[in-house]
Order: sequence, then structure tokens, then C-alpha cells
Amino acid sequence: MYALAINDLVKRYPTGTEALKGVSLAIEEGEFYGLLGPNGAGKSTLIHCTTGLAQPTSGSIEVFGHDAVHHYGDARLAVGLAPQEPNLDWFLTIEESLDFHGGYFGMTRKDRKERATELLDAFSLTDKRHEKTRFLSGGMKRRLILARALMHRPRLLILDEPTAGVDVELRLELWHYVQRINQEGTTILLTTHYLEEAEQLCNKIAFINGGEIVATGTSAELAAEYDVRNLEDAYLKLVGRAELSRAHVGTDAA
Repeated sequence: MYALAINDLVKRYPTGTEALKGVSLAIEEGEFYGLLGPNGAGKSTLIHCTTGLAQPTSGSIEVFGHDAVHHYGDARLAVGLAPQEPNLDWFLTIEESLDFHGGYFGMTRKDRKERATELLDAFSLTDKRHEKTRFLSGGMKRRLILARALMHRPRLLILDEPTAGVDVELRLELWHYVQRINQEGTTILLTTHYLEEAEQLCNKIAFINGGEIVATGTSAELAAEYDVRNLEDAYLKLVGRAELSRAHVGTDAA
């Protein structure tokens, strides 16, 4: 059984724009899977369809065998999403944000309290637990968004640009944490513009461009397929130099 199985997924908007053009993707349980592509390639649309934020035009999506389109209840319970853009309730505290999220997923009060305490400690947020989210720094908001996504113990964690705009120290801290939970069994789907991040974390990568999956494999396999030396050069061949200049290749990540 796949953690995520997408077959012939099409998303067409009323304007006629086709954001996804028959995308098929299969992620094994326990994989750390990267999805790379230029802006507008279809990454966010694919995530939105998988998590119920958008309705696909056609095709199928299964999360651990559960139909995520027509019978999304069980599928949604298995997924945790850390979106690219902050979507926190500015009037809640950090602790309340975690507690409310756990309640949405049917966790008991006792379980919510224990899990929130665990995550607050894991993300160094304990001292800020009573702070309103609107007063948090950008790094603290990013920590909370990831903690919230993990609150209900999802089997599939989707990270959409999780380290965009954070400093080196926090990026490395988040890398270590997501690597650990992946080793403990959580399947992870990552979108990122940091090629070094994808190469460091992901054991399999897919290139998406123009709403289509154009290549999949390990970093080494993608380099071989494009007849180049490394993942950076393979991505360069895919998107061209203009987009690569915005992909943060080997910049501030250590």
C-alpha cells in the first residue's frame, strides 16, 4: 500500500488554465519524497487537491488506501499539512493553537494536553506557550506551523516550503527534526526551492513542470537521466538559468 497514490490527476480552472495535466505519483510508506519545480509548476495545486483545499477536475488520490476525493474523512485524518504561507489565528496563544487543532481531529483533552506539551518542548516553544501568535517572530511562527501539523500524529506529513525565510540555525534544527520523525516511520512529502535541502533530506525526488511530472528518481538517477553531474545541474536543464537564480542553490544552508 502506498502512503500517497495519485493517478491521472487533472485540475482545470474555469478560466481554462490547466494547473495539473494528468499527474501520476506514488510515494511508498516511510519515504522522504521531494517535489521540485519552478513557480507555477503545479506543486501547490497538487498539495491542495491532496488535502481537500481544492477539488480536482478528474483523476484519483488515495492516502494509505483511502479515497481523498470522494471519501476524504479517513484520508484527511492521516495527513498533516505545514503550508507555505502562515495561516495562524492571531488571537490564539501557541498552546491554544495546538489544542484547537487536536480537537478538530478528535483527540481527547488529556491526549491534546500531553501531545501539546511534547511538541512545545520539541520545538523550543514552551516558554512562549501563552504568547499570542500575532506577536511571534517569523521563526517561531514556522516552528508552530510544523508543530501544529504534527499534533494529531499524521502518518503522512506534507511540508510546503517549510524553511523559506528562516535562518540557518532554525533550518538545520528543522532538518534534524523531520529526519528523525521520518526515521520513526512518518512519510514526508516536501516541496522546496532549496536544492541542497532536497538533496540532503529526500531519498526520492520528482521534477514537476507545466503541470506534469517530467522525471523521478534519486538525486543520482536524475543527474544520470539529464546527463549531468548533480541535482543542481539536472534542475538547471529543467527550468533554465533564470528560475535557478531564484532556487537558492547552495546559498545559506550549511
